[in-house]
Amino acid sequence: MKEMRRSDRLLEESEAMRILNNGEYGILATVDVDGQPYGVPLSYVVKDNCIYYHGTNAGGSKHDNILNNRNVCFTVVGDTQILPEKFGTLYESVIAFGEAEIVDDEQERHAAFKEFLIKYCSDYLIEGEKYITGAGAKAMIVRITIKKLT
Repeated sequence: MKEMRRSDRLLEESEAMRILNNGEYGILATVDVDGQPYGVPLSYVVKDNCIYYHGTNAGGSKHDNILNNRNVCFTVVGDTQILPEKFGTLYESVIAFGEAEIVDDEQERHAAFKEFLIKYCSDYLIEGEKYITGAGAKAMIVRITIKKLT
C-alpha cells in the first residue's frame, strides 16, 4: 500500500478512529472477478478494531465480491466546510483498508446486530431485537478487520 501523499494532512490514529466511530455511513469498495471496482454506501458499526456491516445472504455484488477477493477499502467522510473564496473544501475523512469476512459465529453476529441497534435506533431496542430474530439466517453480518487506517 502506498503511503499518503499529503502527509501534512495525516491524522493521529485516535482522531481517525473518532471520525470512523462517529460517521453515519461509509463507502465500501470491492472488486469483482473481472476486476471491475464497485463502491456502495452503507451503514456500519465499529467494534474491536473491526468494521461491521449487514446485508442479505441472497447474493449480490457486495457478497460475491468479498467471496472473490476479501481485500476491501472503506471510506468515511466526517465534517465538511466549503471554502468558495479558496475554491476548495475542508473535510475530515478516514480510509480503512482491510479484509472482509462473513461472520458465522452466532454470538458475534448478534453482538454486531446489537451495535447497529444502539447506534442507529437506540429508542427501539426491544423492537429491534424482534426484527433481528425475525430476519434470522437471511441476514448477513460482515466483519472488516482493519489492516491500515489513514
